[in-house]
Amino acid sequence: MVSEELLDQFRLSGEKVRVVRDGLEMNDVIGIVVAWDDASVVIRRANRRVVKLSRTYLYEPASQERGSILEGEV
Repeated sequence: MVSEELLDQFRLSGEKVRVVRDGLEMNDVIGIVVAWDDASVVIRRANRRVVKLSRTYLYEPASQERGSILEGEV
């Protein structure tokens, strides 16, 4: 689960984040962290729509290479 500190850092900086939900890159969500609660995070996408996602997904800066949620993969 992503930490409060990391989410706050993303929100304050306005940096785009990548949310890796599964093994397929086309299913990633890229946007800006808007808000969060105990179980979910609200991301604003480039088309200004918002998406509510689980905090259990992998949250990383969009500028970095895509990570993997599967163990053993890079």
